[in-house]
Amino acid sequence: MKMQLLLIATLAFLLAGCSQSNQTGNPKWVDQLIRQFESDPVGNPPLSIWRYVYIGQVVYYVPPHCCDIPGSLYDADGNVLCNPGGGSKEMVMGAVWISFPKRTNEQLIWQDPR
Repeated sequence: MKMQLLLIATLAFLLAGCSQSNQTGNPKWVDQLIRQFESDPVGNPPLSIWRYVYIGQVVYYVPPHCCDIPGSLYDADGNVLCNPGGGSKEMVMGAVWISFPKRTNEQLIWQDPR
């Protein structure tokens, strides 16, 4: 009986987390960002969204799409953590410098196909 209750509680917990993502597996805010990018003019280079893990935290990165337009680093909830400049190899998260090569689990989430 205890095992069944534990299984039901675990399943309920997992299903509750599903409400923050949709069929793509992305958080809803990422899909909204993709729709926004698709309605904007084509960037050069094309816009893209990357997923990484940094210190056990999922982050999303939109690289700079021009030399003078900074990129954006988001936390898993869609909050902007920082806006690294074009060509920057380091980013600021709060007051802490993060060396971008320390990122892990790189995954391309989306790239503008136009």
